[in-house]
Amino acid sequence: MLTILGFAMIATFLVLIMMKKMSPIAALVLIPALFCVFVGKGAQLGDYVIEGVGNLAPTAAMLMFAIVYFGLMIDVGLFDPIVRGILKFCKADPLRIVVGTALLAAIVSLDGDGSTTFMITVSAMYPLYKRLKMSLVVMTGVAATANGVMNTLPWGGPTARAATALKLDAGDIFVPMIPALLVGLLFVFVLAYFLGLRERKRLGVLSLDEVLEQEKIVKDEEQPESEETVLVGAGASAVGSGDDKARTTKTTGGAGSGTDADAEDDDEDDARLQGLDPNRPTLRPKLYWFNALLTVALLTAMIMELLPIPVLFLLGAALALTVNFPHIPDQKDRLAAHADNVLNVSGMVFAAAVFTGVLQGTGMVDSMAKWIVDGIPGGMGPHMALVTGFLSLPLTYFMSNDGFYFGVLPVLAEAGAAHGVSPLEIARASLVGQPLHMSSPLVPAVYVLVGMAKVEFGDHTRFVVKWAAATSLIILAAGVLFGII
Repeated sequence: MLTILGFAMIATFLVLIMMKKMSPIAALVLIPALFCVFVGKGAQLGDYVIEGVGNLAPTAAMLMFAIVYFGLMIDVGLFDPIVRGILKFCKADPLRIVVGTALLAAIVSLDGDGSTTFMITVSAMYPLYKRLKMSLVVMTGVAATANGVMNTLPWGGPTARAATALKLDAGDIFVPMIPALLVGLLFVFVLAYFLGLRERKRLGVLSLDEVLEQEKIVKDEEQPESEETVLVGAGASAVGSGDDKARTTKTTGGAGSGTDADAEDDDEDDARLQGLDPNRPTLRPKLYWFNALLTVALLTAMIMELLPIPVLFLLGAALALTVNFPHIPDQKDRLAAHADNVLNVSGMVFAAAVFTGVLQGTGMVDSMAKWIVDGIPGGMGPHMALVTGFLSLPLTYFMSNDGFYFGVLPVLAEAGAAHGVSPLEIARASLVGQPLHMSSPLVPAVYVLVGMAKVEFGDHTRFVVKWAAATSLIILAAGVLFGII
């Protein structure tokens, strides 16, 4: 009964958010509360929620201060050179923009933190997608899938969990998997290429100047024609069409009679197109190397696990805020500027705590895992590594990484050992589901992604699941082909 209710609860949640019948935060709270009553444990709901909140509180704290820290670094211009390099490659070609999204997400994912990756990627690419009217779910889908492949890094979490659960060395698990993971990453770039090609066919290819010119045309058409406009356009028909007006505006602006103000407007438009205003008051060019060294030190400390990640981001955010904005009113302004993202993400994490708390507290997740493991045919014993790879897709999507790696993986490894399958093969196979896992409703970082990109979670889910699952299966096939799994 618990198994049926567990699957029913997850299915209800996914259907309602994909059909946009409920917001994710409401669904994460109300649906598990309702099913907790169905299980007959409504009286323990408070205990389950408090336990779930307690388990996710460090994650919520980490996300809160990570958003503040990286938001500040974006404000002060730390990432401007990197972003401009990517955008220079992308120009206004939808194909290049989508491939650039995958490339940027993969590079930034080297820090091992999904929230960081999504904040930087969306901040860099969102203005281009929005300005060119490209599909935002393409951006979130490509970024999440690229990050999912890179999430298998030893300091990313899953590999360390697998190593801990099975008492193995993380290097022995990860290093042999590198060829298969590279194939998976190559597939993400190929996917980005074809998605970008589709966007290019839909929208065409424009230069930055053409995009900006079109925006000016629309702006001019929306504003009533003044006497000054008529006088400037005296060489053209005063009753011309919208296109005539556009051509007149373009001619007068580029005939050598333009003012410094016109040039400044062009610069501002170009900067806004790239999402990097070179004149924003928050820039701190004199502190660039301080901020760069602080960020490198922070990421190094994360990788070396010198302190818990929430503590590192808390200290980093406080130091960055104090040094870059020594005046208290400026500090308040910066915190207020990022408060919306902080509230949205932390609220979603605490809502997810209700979902995970009920799943675990009622025993539904254990019952579901046991039902799946017991359902494996006896003849599949010698192929338990392959079975583990397939199971990692749905299980890491519907469960937290902790639940899968510490609850299910040891059972699968024990079943494999009885048929002579090495625990190392089981551990490696358990990593292949990570591209799909990164878009799970139980992953807090995905709410950073969809929140900053202003994409409905249901729309993101509908788009990304098939591509993320395909990426996972490609990695699994490569692992079997190379003899790694």
